[in-house]
Amino acid sequence: MKIMIINGPNLNLLGVREPDVYGNEGFNDYLTSLRLKYPSVEIHYVQNNVEGILINALQEAGFSYDGIILNPGGYTHTSVAIGDAIAAITTPVIEVHISNVHAREDFRKLSHVSAKAKGTIAGLGLRGYELALRYFVES
Repeated sequence: MKIMIINGPNLNLLGVREPDVYGNEGFNDYLTSLRLKYPSVEIHYVQNNVEGILINALQEAGFSYDGIILNPGGYTHTSVAIGDAIAAITTPVIEVHISNVHAREDFRKLSHVSAKAKGTIAGLGLRGYELALRYFVES
Protein backbone atom coordinates (compact mmCIF):
# COMPACT_ATOMS: atom_id res chain seq x y z
CA MET A 1 0.00 0.00 0.00
CA LYS A 2 1.27 3.46 -0.95
CA ILE A 3 0.10 6.55 0.91
CA MET A 4 1.17 10.14 0.25
CA ILE A 5 1.09 12.70 3.05
CA ILE A 6 1.10 16.28 1.78
CA ASN A 7 1.53 19.19 4.18
CA GLY A 8 1.08 22.78 3.12
CA PRO A 9 2.47 26.12 4.23
CA ASN A 10 4.07 26.65 7.62
CA LEU A 11 3.71 23.00 8.62
CA ASN A 12 7.48 22.70 8.33
CA LEU A 13 7.50 24.72 11.58
CA LEU A 14 5.59 22.16 13.64
CA GLY A 15 7.15 21.80 17.05
CA VAL A 16 8.19 25.46 17.20
CA ARG A 17 5.22 27.30 15.67
CA GLU A 18 2.46 28.20 18.14
CA PRO A 19 2.90 25.10 20.32
CA ASP A 20 -0.30 25.94 22.21
CA VAL A 21 -2.20 25.38 18.93
CA TYR A 22 -0.04 22.84 17.06
CA GLY A 23 1.84 21.01 19.83
CA ASN A 24 5.55 20.52 20.52
CA GLU A 25 6.37 17.62 18.21
CA GLY A 26 8.02 18.20 14.86
CA PHE A 27 6.44 16.42 11.90
CA ASN A 28 9.57 14.50 10.90
CA ASP A 29 9.70 12.86 14.35
CA TYR A 30 6.00 12.06 14.12
CA LEU A 31 6.44 10.66 10.61
CA THR A 32 9.22 8.36 11.82
CA SER A 33 6.96 6.95 14.54
CA LEU A 34 4.10 6.54 12.05
CA ARG A 35 6.33 4.59 9.67
CA LEU A 36 7.49 2.34 12.52
CA LYS A 37 3.89 1.70 13.57
CA TYR A 38 2.81 0.86 9.99
CA PRO A 39 5.83 -0.90 8.44
CA SER A 40 3.77 -2.53 5.69
CA VAL A 41 2.66 0.87 4.36
CA GLU A 42 4.92 2.80 2.01
CA ILE A 43 4.48 6.36 3.28
CA HIS A 44 5.73 9.17 1.08
CA TYR A 45 5.86 12.73 2.37
CA VAL A 46 5.85 16.18 0.78
CA GLN A 47 5.79 19.50 2.58
CA ASN A 48 5.91 22.76 0.73
CA ASN A 49 4.88 26.35 1.21
CA VAL A 50 4.12 26.87 -2.49
CA GLU A 51 0.59 26.20 -3.76
CA GLY A 52 1.64 24.97 -7.22
CA ILE A 53 4.04 22.41 -5.76
CA LEU A 54 1.23 21.01 -3.61
CA ILE A 55 -0.97 20.74 -6.71
CA ASN A 56 1.85 18.94 -8.55
CA ALA A 57 2.18 16.49 -5.64
CA LEU A 58 -1.56 15.80 -5.70
CA GLN A 59 -1.46 15.16 -9.44
CA GLU A 60 1.64 12.95 -9.20
CA ALA A 61 0.09 10.73 -6.50
CA GLY A 62 -3.46 11.10 -7.73
CA PHE A 63 -3.64 8.13 -10.08
CA SER A 64 -1.19 5.62 -8.60
CA TYR A 65 -1.38 5.82 -4.80
CA ASP A 66 -3.90 4.12 -2.53
CA GLY A 67 -4.60 7.28 -0.57
CA ILE A 68 -3.54 10.85 0.06
CA ILE A 69 -3.56 12.55 3.45
CA LEU A 70 -3.61 16.29 2.88
CA ASN A 71 -3.19 19.17 5.30
CA PRO A 72 -3.32 22.18 2.98
CA GLY A 73 -2.69 24.59 5.86
CA GLY A 74 -3.82 28.13 5.09
CA TYR A 75 -4.52 27.17 1.46
CA THR A 76 -7.57 25.30 2.76
CA HIS A 77 -9.42 28.58 2.96
CA THR A 78 -8.11 30.27 -0.19
CA SER A 79 -7.18 27.74 -2.88
CA VAL A 80 -9.86 26.83 -5.36
CA ALA A 81 -7.02 25.30 -7.41
CA ILE A 82 -6.18 22.72 -4.73
CA GLY A 83 -9.85 21.76 -4.51
CA ASP A 84 -9.95 21.45 -8.30
CA ALA A 85 -6.83 19.25 -8.25
CA ILE A 86 -8.50 16.88 -5.78
CA ALA A 87 -11.62 16.71 -7.96
CA ALA A 88 -9.45 15.85 -10.99
CA ILE A 89 -7.67 12.82 -9.48
CA THR A 90 -8.90 9.31 -8.68
CA THR A 91 -6.95 8.62 -5.49
CA PRO A 92 -9.09 9.36 -2.42
CA VAL A 93 -7.99 12.27 -0.23
CA ILE A 94 -8.52 12.69 3.50
CA GLU A 95 -8.23 16.32 4.64
CA VAL A 96 -6.48 16.66 8.01
CA HIS A 97 -6.13 19.68 10.27
CA ILE A 98 -4.17 19.61 13.50
CA SER A 99 -6.29 22.29 15.13
CA ASN A 100 -10.06 22.50 15.16
CA VAL A 101 -10.42 25.02 12.36
CA HIS A 102 -14.13 25.44 13.17
CA ALA A 103 -13.30 26.75 16.65
CA ARG A 104 -10.90 29.37 15.35
CA GLU A 105 -11.27 32.55 13.28
CA ASP A 106 -14.32 32.77 11.04
CA PHE A 107 -12.28 32.72 7.82
CA ARG A 108 -10.97 29.26 8.76
CA LYS A 109 -14.46 27.78 8.60
CA LEU A 110 -14.40 27.87 4.78
CA SER A 111 -12.66 24.95 3.08
CA HIS A 112 -12.19 24.64 -0.66
CA VAL A 113 -11.00 21.09 0.02
CA SER A 114 -13.66 19.45 2.21
CA ALA A 115 -16.32 19.01 -0.48
CA LYS A 116 -13.81 17.26 -2.76
CA ALA A 117 -12.22 15.07 -0.05
CA LYS A 118 -13.38 11.62 1.03
CA GLY A 119 -13.46 12.93 4.60
CA THR A 120 -12.08 15.48 7.01
CA ILE A 121 -10.39 15.10 10.39
CA ALA A 122 -9.85 18.26 12.43
CA GLY A 123 -8.81 19.16 15.94
CA LEU A 124 -7.18 15.90 17.04
CA GLY A 125 -3.59 17.08 16.78
CA LEU A 126 -1.07 14.99 14.90
CA ARG A 127 -3.16 11.91 15.71
CA GLY A 128 -5.44 12.95 12.84
CA TYR A 129 -2.81 11.75 10.39
CA GLU A 130 -2.76 8.30 11.95
CA LEU A 131 -6.56 8.13 11.93
CA ALA A 132 -6.57 8.97 8.24
CA LEU A 133 -3.89 6.37 7.60
CA ARG A 134 -5.89 3.77 9.52
CA TYR A 135 -8.91 4.55 7.35
CA PHE A 136 -6.92 3.69 4.23
CA VAL A 137 -5.33 0.58 5.78
CA GLU A 138 -8.66 -0.78 7.01
CA SER A 139 -10.69 0.05 3.87
